[in-house]
Amino acid sequence: MTARRVSTAALVGAGVAHAAPALTALGPVRRRLLPTLCGVGAPGHVALTFDDGPDPRSTPAFLAALERHGVTATFFLLGRMLTDAPGLAREMVAAGHEIGLHGWSHRCLLARGPRATRDDLTRGYDLIGEVLGAPPRWYRPPYGVLTGSALWAANRLGMRTVLWTTWGADWRSGATPGSVLRTVRRDLAGGGTVLLHDSDCTSAPGSWRATLGALPALLDHARAGDLDVGPLREHRIAG
Repeated sequence: MTARRVSTAALVGAGVAHAAPALTALGPVRRRLLPTLCGVGAPGHVALTFDDGPDPRSTPAFLAALERHGVTATFFLLGRMLTDAPGLAREMVAAGHEIGLHGWSHRCLLARGPRATRDDLTRGYDLIGEVLGAPPRWYRPPYGVLTGSALWAANRLGMRTVLWTTWGADWRSGATPGSVLRTVRRDLAGGGTVLLHDSDCTSAPGSWRATLGALPALLDHARAGDLDVGPLREHRIAG
């Protein structure tokens, strides 16, 4: 084999290693083959998670609603949002919520190389540790799109990568409390991890209001099924 062919093969192999984990963005594939990555945990528990904050315009309303229902959750923060609201993040922790990393910026990792990916995760990880006094335990990539570089970087930083088993499609412009609730309930079961958003910084403007409106009914639905709701730290994910 010529040097050119070896070089081409190496490039193709590197590309496959980088992009192959992105297949986990396909919900049915992820849930069937990688339940641990999906966040499948204890059968009597549901992990409630929110992405894209902290957002002073919306996150406080979620904190108030969760407090009224006696529920804590895991919030996956964006570094660029945390820079503008460090005090809000401290309030989240003081209220008993768990903090994870969603990256520094909300960009699809398929378009980013190993160095840019590592820098993005490290920057967000370090900021959370600086602001909150402890580093995040969990990582979730933007759009749920993983790459080999992201998995390596998260593992190197000591974070565990987790996606979700069900979501509310609450980022859409046409989302309503009813549509969010119906969409979550479609795949909601004991041991599941729910993905919602406490900010519209990467979503349709005002879409967080649909999520907030759906939250009380969602919590009531889980409790009616004898399911405890809480953060990932209580979820007992295998592995």
